[in-house]
Amino acid sequence: MRENDPARFDVVVASNLFGDILSDLAAAVAGSIGIAPAANLNPERDFPSMLEPAHGSAPDIAGQGIANPLGAICSAAMMLDHLGHPAAARDITDAIASVLAKTDIRTRDLGGTATTAEFTDKVIELL
Repeated sequence: MRENDPARFDVVVASNLFGDILSDLAAAVAGSIGIAPAANLNPERDFPSMLEPAHGSAPDIAGQGIANPLGAICSAAMMLDHLGHPAAARDITDAIASVLAKTDIRTRDLGGTATTAEFTDKVIELL
């Protein structure tokens, strides 16, 4: 394994500020900040964990129907997995993969015209 091979990392542990910056950058590199989930996990479960889209609440576009719901939906799947429901989490991620692989439904940030609700409805339909 090469020292400068970032693919060798499955999890990056960072302070809240640095982790937030890294998750935003990773999402942007992947194509859109709207697609990335983020988590602040307490593996020991002594304290609550927090899962959210990397973009947070996106107040600049709230209520306009143009936000990409993928970050929120993926965060829900991560939460289910963290809470001990891996099959339910897998069902959600499989539905997302089906929407992206088998349809042309995309929100504006991914080059489409679908609204937040239209994309979400298709994921739900495929669940």
